Amino acid sequence: MIIISILLFVSIVVNAYFVYRAYTLAGDLADAQEYIEQLELTNEYMYERIVSSYDTMQNIDRLGAFEKDDEAGTTFEMLKQVITDLKTDFNDEETQEK
Repeated sequence: MIIISILLFVSIVVNAYFVYRAYTLAGDLADAQEYIEQLELTNEYMYERIVSSYDTMQNIDRLGAFEKDDEAGTTFEMLKQVITDLKTDFNDEETQEK
């Protein structure tokens, strides 16, 4: 009878531990999901801001006054490359989701 009581007690303790771990892991997973969603929103916001800045720079330089070999032209080209990379990344994500 004592052995059965000890085994029952150990079983209850082990089960309680596993329930506790499952509960805490579920909470951690929910927190991670919220963090990922927040990062995605931030990325979309930053992408929109970069595109807006690029469009503004194009409007400012509609006459082509900035030369490609000066600092403004180099910055302009770098920003254009970043936008192209972001568009590629976002398009790849949309394709993978479908």
